[in-house]
Amino acid sequence: MVEANNNSKKKLRKFSFHALKATIKGSLIYAIYFVLWTFIAPISQIVPSLQQMIETFVAVYIVFIIVEEFTSGTMYHYFFNVGRTLFVIGYLLDTLNSGILSITFKNINLIVDLRFVLEITMLLSLLELARTVLQTINYMNEKEEYAHT
Repeated sequence: MVEANNNSKKKLRKFSFHALKATIKGSLIYAIYFVLWTFIAPISQIVPSLQQMIETFVAVYIVFIIVEEFTSGTMYHYFFNVGRTLFVIGYLLDTLNSGILSITFKNINLIVDLRFVLEITMLLSLLELARTVLQTINYMNEKEEYAHT
Protein backbone atom coordinates (compact mmCIF):
# COMPACT_ATOMS: atom_id res chain seq x y z
CA MET A 1 0.00 0.00 0.00
CA VAL A 2 2.81 2.41 0.95
CA GLU A 3 4.78 1.50 -2.20
CA ALA A 4 1.76 2.17 -4.43
CA ASN A 5 1.25 5.53 -2.72
CA ASN A 6 4.93 6.44 -3.29
CA ASN A 7 4.67 5.36 -6.92
CA SER A 8 1.64 7.58 -7.52
CA LYS A 9 3.39 10.49 -5.79
CA LYS A 10 6.42 10.02 -8.05
CA LYS A 11 4.22 9.95 -11.14
CA LEU A 12 2.36 13.08 -10.03
CA ARG A 13 5.63 14.85 -9.26
CA LYS A 14 7.05 13.84 -12.66
CA PHE A 15 3.89 14.96 -14.46
CA SER A 16 3.90 18.29 -12.58
CA PHE A 17 7.54 18.83 -13.48
CA HIS A 18 6.86 18.15 -17.18
CA ALA A 19 3.80 20.42 -17.10
CA LEU A 20 5.80 23.24 -15.53
CA LYS A 21 8.64 22.79 -18.00
CA ALA A 22 6.23 22.71 -20.97
CA THR A 23 4.46 25.83 -19.70
CA ILE A 24 7.75 27.69 -19.34
CA LYS A 25 8.95 26.64 -22.79
CA GLY A 26 5.63 27.51 -24.44
CA SER A 27 5.45 30.87 -22.68
CA LEU A 28 9.03 31.67 -23.65
CA ILE A 29 8.40 30.87 -27.33
CA TYR A 30 5.23 32.99 -27.29
CA ALA A 31 7.07 35.87 -25.59
CA ILE A 32 9.75 35.74 -28.28
CA TYR A 33 7.05 35.77 -30.96
CA PHE A 34 5.30 38.69 -29.24
CA VAL A 35 8.51 40.75 -29.11
CA LEU A 36 9.49 39.93 -32.69
CA TRP A 37 6.00 40.72 -33.94
CA THR A 38 6.41 44.37 -32.93
CA PHE A 39 9.22 44.61 -35.47
CA ILE A 40 7.43 42.60 -38.18
CA ALA A 41 4.02 44.29 -37.78
CA PRO A 42 4.64 47.07 -40.35
CA ILE A 43 5.27 44.42 -43.02
CA SER A 44 1.84 42.92 -42.38
CA GLN A 45 0.29 45.98 -44.04
CA ILE A 46 2.02 45.00 -47.26
CA VAL A 47 1.45 41.25 -46.92
CA PRO A 48 -2.12 40.88 -45.61
CA SER A 49 -1.98 37.22 -44.60
CA LEU A 50 1.42 37.43 -42.87
CA GLN A 51 0.05 37.61 -39.33
CA GLN A 52 -2.21 34.61 -39.83
CA MET A 53 0.64 32.55 -41.32
CA ILE A 54 3.03 33.39 -38.50
CA GLU A 55 0.44 32.85 -35.74
CA THR A 56 -0.50 29.46 -37.16
CA PHE A 57 3.15 28.45 -37.32
CA VAL A 58 3.85 29.61 -33.76
CA ALA A 59 0.72 27.86 -32.38
CA VAL A 60 1.54 24.51 -33.98
CA TYR A 61 5.21 24.83 -33.00
CA ILE A 62 4.25 25.48 -29.37
CA VAL A 63 1.93 22.44 -29.42
CA PHE A 64 4.82 20.29 -30.68
CA ILE A 65 7.09 21.63 -27.93
CA ILE A 66 4.49 20.88 -25.24
CA VAL A 67 3.82 17.36 -26.55
CA GLU A 68 7.56 16.68 -26.83
CA GLU A 69 8.05 17.76 -23.24
CA PHE A 70 5.30 15.48 -21.96
CA THR A 71 6.75 12.54 -23.88
CA SER A 72 10.40 13.18 -22.96
CA GLY A 73 12.21 10.09 -21.82
CA THR A 74 10.16 7.89 -24.15
CA MET A 75 10.45 6.84 -27.77
CA TYR A 76 7.52 9.10 -28.69
CA HIS A 77 9.61 12.17 -27.91
CA TYR A 78 11.73 11.45 -30.97
CA PHE A 79 8.69 10.84 -33.18
CA PHE A 80 7.27 14.22 -32.25
CA ASN A 81 10.66 15.84 -32.78
CA VAL A 82 10.77 14.39 -36.31
CA GLY A 83 7.18 15.55 -36.84
CA ARG A 84 8.08 19.07 -35.72
CA THR A 85 11.04 19.20 -38.09
CA LEU A 86 8.99 17.91 -41.02
CA PHE A 87 6.27 20.43 -40.15
CA VAL A 88 8.80 23.28 -40.30
CA ILE A 89 10.07 22.11 -43.69
CA GLY A 90 6.59 21.62 -45.14
CA TYR A 91 5.16 24.84 -43.73
CA LEU A 92 8.04 26.93 -45.05
CA LEU A 93 7.78 25.37 -48.49
CA ASP A 94 4.03 25.94 -48.55
CA THR A 95 3.95 29.50 -47.23
CA LEU A 96 6.97 30.77 -49.15
CA ASN A 97 5.75 29.31 -52.45
CA SER A 98 9.09 27.54 -53.03
CA GLY A 99 11.06 30.74 -52.39
CA ILE A 100 9.60 33.21 -54.89
CA LEU A 101 7.16 35.75 -53.45
CA SER A 102 5.19 38.16 -55.58
CA ILE A 103 3.69 41.10 -53.71
CA THR A 104 1.52 43.84 -55.21
CA PHE A 105 1.37 47.10 -53.29
CA LYS A 106 -0.26 50.26 -54.70
CA ASN A 107 0.22 49.33 -58.38
CA ILE A 108 3.79 48.17 -57.76
CA ASN A 109 4.55 44.51 -58.35
CA LEU A 110 7.43 43.38 -56.16
CA ILE A 111 9.04 39.98 -56.65
CA VAL A 112 11.21 38.76 -53.80
CA ASP A 113 13.55 35.82 -54.30
CA LEU A 114 13.96 33.96 -51.01
CA ARG A 115 15.29 30.72 -52.46
CA PHE A 116 18.73 31.10 -50.86
CA VAL A 117 17.21 31.73 -47.42
CA LEU A 118 14.81 28.83 -47.97
CA GLU A 119 17.68 26.53 -48.98
CA ILE A 120 19.67 27.39 -45.85
CA THR A 121 16.60 26.87 -43.67
CA MET A 122 15.88 23.52 -45.33
CA LEU A 123 19.49 22.37 -44.84
CA LEU A 124 19.37 23.34 -41.16
CA SER A 125 16.07 21.50 -40.78
CA LEU A 126 17.52 18.43 -42.47
CA LEU A 127 20.47 18.57 -40.07
CA GLU A 128 17.96 18.69 -37.20
CA LEU A 129 16.21 15.69 -38.71
CA ALA A 130 19.49 13.77 -38.97
CA ARG A 131 20.36 14.68 -35.37
CA THR A 132 16.99 13.41 -34.19
CA VAL A 133 17.42 10.13 -36.07
CA LEU A 134 20.86 9.65 -34.50
CA GLN A 135 19.44 10.45 -31.05
CA THR A 136 16.70 7.89 -31.64
CA ILE A 137 19.27 5.24 -32.57
CA ASN A 138 21.32 6.12 -29.48
CA TYR A 139 18.21 5.92 -27.27
CA MET A 140 17.33 2.49 -28.61
CA ASN A 141 20.93 1.27 -28.17
CA GLU A 142 21.01 2.49 -24.56
CA LYS A 143 17.67 0.86 -23.89
CA GLU A 144 18.91 -2.43 -25.40
CA GLU A 145 22.14 -2.31 -23.39
CA TYR A 146 20.18 -1.68 -20.19
CA ALA A 147 17.91 -4.65 -20.95
CA HIS A 148 20.89 -7.02 -21.32
CA THR A 149 22.74 -6.01 -18.17
